Amino acid sequence: MKILIVGGAGYIGSHVAREFLDAGHAVTVYDNLSTGTVENIFPGEEFVEGDILDYPALRGAMAKGFDALVHLAAAKAAGESMLKPEKYSLQNLNGTVNILNAALETGIRKLVFSSSAATYGEPRYLPIDEKHPTEPENYYGFTKLEIERILAWYDRLKGLRYAALRYFNAAGYDPQGRVRGLEKNPANLIPVIMEVAAGMRPDFQVFGTDYPTPDGTGVRDYVHVSDLASGHLAALEWITRNDRSLVVNLGSGQGLSVLEILEAARRISGKPIPAKMVGRRAGDPARLYASAALARELLGWETRHSDVESLVRTTWDAYRARTH
Repeated sequence: MKILIVGGAGYIGSHVAREFLDAGHAVTVYDNLSTGTVENIFPGEEFVEGDILDYPALRGAMAKGFDALVHLAAAKAAGESMLKPEKYSLQNLNGTVNILNAALETGIRKLVFSSSAATYGEPRYLPIDEKHPTEPENYYGFTKLEIERILAWYDRLKGLRYAALRYFNAAGYDPQGRVRGLEKNPANLIPVIMEVAAGMRPDFQVFGTDYPTPDGTGVRDYVHVSDLASGHLAALEWITRNDRSLVVNLGSGQGLSVLEILEAARRISGKPIPAKMVGRRAGDPARLYASAALARELLGWETRHSDVESLVRTTWDAYRARTH
């Protein structure tokens, strides 16, 4: 199939593009390079530099003829979304409506959407499954949930079939080392730890050491980005085969604590990795992890790289390659 990957030069997008290329699909990446990098454009891909807020450019790219598209272009910092809701409204909501309208105009009727576990909000029970109430606690999560609602209407009114993939914490890098571009200004735990290990920042903060968890630090579900990528491919195959839309979690199904990851990073990198223990952040739950049972049942999807060793080692390999 001919696949357009919107946001395909970014961290997750480049791994998704690699997965589709490996499966034999023809891939075009559309990206404004605000967070992505040209280093993440692979040989054999077409690349169009453009913004999802530029409707004529977006429509022009889609007019080249595609069987499906993957939408990964979004502002994604939960904390920032509470300070700059206007940015998230414009980028995530307006930008997605542009994508959907351009897709309809150009005959694209299949879409895989990067949603988020932030749609759930504070966990009422664990593991979180797709039946869990959706009550986002930040504006970023609200935009993702609102997009899912818009997609449901486009399905009902226009026959647009979609898969909304609710990610948990994406981490790791391509185990074969083919993704070269590091994230710009990362805010997630593992790349921040790696920046300390690589000498790019002096230390990092552990927010809260008094949670009701085995070591007192927060527990989160980390899913390897290559596993996420295989989930995108499986989801597109499912909606193509079944001519139905889908909302599904992609997570590891287990939790890792901050200190577990820190100790693994110290061991694998051989670096001391200084850390400052500080107070909890408001709104951070003690534990948050997913049920991926539906993805296993419908998509046949299994994680292969989402153990702590693979998550940390592949990230360290990527940072070590760049810093040396």
